[in-house]
Amino acid sequence: MAVTESVAEGAYGEERAVHEGILRRQSARESAARTYARALPIVPVRARGLTIEGADGRRYLDCLSGAGTLALGHNHPVVLEAIRRVLDSGAPLSVLDLATPVKDAFITELFRTLPTGLADRARVQFCGPAGTDAVEAALKLVRTATGRTGMLAFTGAYHGMTAGAMAASGGAGDVRVARLPYPQDYRCPFGIGGPRGAELAARWTESLLDDPKSGVPLPAGMIVEPVQGEGGVIPAPDDWLRRIRDITAERSVPLIADEIQTGVGRTGAFWAVEHSGVTPDVMVLSKAIGGSLPLAVVVYRDDLDAWQPGAHAGTFRGNQLAMAAGTATLAHVRENGLAERAATLGARMLSQLRQLQSAFPCVGDVRGRGLMIGIELVDPESEATGPGEDFFGGDHQAAAEAHRATPAPHRADPELAAAVQRECLHRGLIVELGGRHAGVVRLLPPLTISDEQAAAVMDRLADAVAAAAGRQQDRGRRHRAPDNLVPGHG
Repeated sequence: MAVTESVAEGAYGEERAVHEGILRRQSARESAARTYARALPIVPVRARGLTIEGADGRRYLDCLSGAGTLALGHNHPVVLEAIRRVLDSGAPLSVLDLATPVKDAFITELFRTLPTGLADRARVQFCGPAGTDAVEAALKLVRTATGRTGMLAFTGAYHGMTAGAMAASGGAGDVRVARLPYPQDYRCPFGIGGPRGAELAARWTESLLDDPKSGVPLPAGMIVEPVQGEGGVIPAPDDWLRRIRDITAERSVPLIADEIQTGVGRTGAFWAVEHSGVTPDVMVLSKAIGGSLPLAVVVYRDDLDAWQPGAHAGTFRGNQLAMAAGTATLAHVRENGLAERAATLGARMLSQLRQLQSAFPCVGDVRGRGLMIGIELVDPESEATGPGEDFFGGDHQAAAEAHRATPAPHRADPELAAAVQRECLHRGLIVELGGRHAGVVRLLPPLTISDEQAAAVMDRLADAVAAAAGRQQDRGRRHRAPDNLVPGHG
């Protein structure tokens, strides 16, 4: 028995040494811009579905899913088979923008899934393989088609890391895009939340476009996320999105829907705009459409197709493996009702998380749509902030009604969110952080997650929140201890 244990310990020691050596070399050789690797010091060597195995032998439940790329989880059989078929066929793997049977099959399947009103008159542009490349292409497209230059985007948005995409994102430093309020309940920009807050956000947009002295000329387009992901998992209210569609259509402003993270069933509909029945003029797609491989496209209404040959290109726009994997993924999600499954399971998980919210004051808000879920961590000891009389022009009644309609939020607690992420990892659960202040724990599990796996995720997350909250309370008690209880006093 002792010999067996010694052998096992030796094997674990070797695995641990390999694991630590790779992490050490990564830290020494890779850019300071690396992100996930800092908070998730793991070395994946094998993966299947929801599960990742690290070089140190530990297993994890992956609710990051390549930031939403893995709709079917890791190494799904239908994806692997699609890739093998292309490899075994002897087909070229990279073909620029030439027509191939693999590309034809991908476009056919993609068009089969598009929202009503777009599929029958759509054009598709393959561009660079990242979502931000699709955003850049979409911005260029609407500027070319309209002859205008300005763009409208929303506070809290995230559209990518290239120059144009960053300019339209919420963290832009050099502002070249007009910003509009994105409605939400917990941190409503007007301090109201609910339908009234969304109505004010729509009115602000309408006023900005119609006021000749607003300083914002008629733009080339508007880009919007149906659910803000990096902004903190904030679903756009359906009525508001319909109103935005009407506002833009009446003024001939092309509406660009950024479905890079929300698409392919993630939110409980194949495309998130379908919840509101909105048909955008342009859709930017990436992540899950490549079936885990790099692929990005812009889909748009045919009357916007004003580009000249070569006006937008990209060397890697002919990735045949990604197109095959994407076709298999799109078809599997559609044929197996995985969007509907995401809606049902996501609603159940949100309900369970709201029970967690009632048990822990540090859980300020729980929100999401389908299997795109966010838990905002706050400092419950901080002063809650909400709309005051000054906001309502001294109207005490309006201020009081606003307070009753939407609980005032506490200050976001990014340190607690990071602690929850660490506790999750300690328990074998991988989660992401996001939100305005990095205070939102995000769940993006694959659409193939089982009921049993979802229960395990919920259990581990609840344990992690309890552990992190307990440590936070301990620190608070020590901080508030009277002098005669502090070592060195009394």
